Amino acid sequence: MADTKLFNIKGTVKEYQSGTVTLEKELQTVIENNMNIFFGVTFLASEYRTTDGGRMDSIGIDENHCPVIFEYKRSVKENVINQGLLYLNWLLDHKDSFKVLVIEKLGLKAANNIDWSMPRVVCVAGDFTKYDESAIKQMNRNISLIRYKKFGEDLLMFEQVNENVVSAIPDNEPVSKTKATDKTFDEQIRNADENIRVLYENLSNYILSLGDDISESHLKLYAAFKKIRNVVTVVAQKKKLILNLPLDVSTVSFEEGFSRDVTNIGHWGCGAVELYLQSGADFEKAKPLIDRAFDEN
Repeated sequence: MADTKLFNIKGTVKEYQSGTVTLEKELQTVIENNMNIFFGVTFLASEYRTTDGGRMDSIGIDENHCPVIFEYKRSVKENVINQGLLYLNWLLDHKDSFKVLVIEKLGLKAANNIDWSMPRVVCVAGDFTKYDESAIKQMNRNISLIRYKKFGEDLLMFEQVNENVVSAIPDNEPVSKTKATDKTFDEQIRNADENIRVLYENLSNYILSLGDDISESHLKLYAAFKKIRNVVTVVAQKKKLILNLPLDVSTVSFEEGFSRDVTNIGHWGCGAVELYLQSGADFEKAKPLIDRAFDEN
């Protein structure tokens, strides 16, 4: 990797010396205590045991209600990617065990909202090899490689090196009566008017053009554009797109018919700022807010 340098430019310029944490456990503890702030993931358990004798370093559930497994490594030679994939396959075969864990930690409502379409593995390391980055592209699973670097005693940097995003896993779970009418995002976009499908394509192209570190995932009920955390989520209706952005509502001027604050209103997407796009003009109005969401998340 290119060497990252960090300087304090207040007064005399001073370079912070970079390094890694002394122990894998130290890094794990910091991440588990701040998982939601760092990655938008709610921490559930540490050293989570599997029935075949394995032990996941950390496990959580993300802002899209999808399971997330964290594996940490100090040595470049350690192969935590294959280890994480082994745990992910186990988890997909033991969904009830994960649901019980979510019930214990977050309650029944959260457990009923688990989305198995995009479970993923997050591998955190001081560095990765080119073989690691190449290998995940060959794997039919969602995997994120996160490089970290520590500067001095107080600064910790995370960089998303690579992310492999694959198609959603088909949902074979029984459908409850209350959710029988809910359409998947792919169904939503197929049933939308042609001009809305074109609008979504233009929106997708625009968001993905904002940076190499952003990806698009079609989840069970909405599409998510994310870096390490969500930037924009989209629900498609027949005659409009509904966007949710994770912005501070106090910094947004809301316009009737175009935007609203859904802080205390139930909604599918992630973010309290909700926008309604029905035309190219609406899209143009939304761009500054989308840019802000990209820059601030």
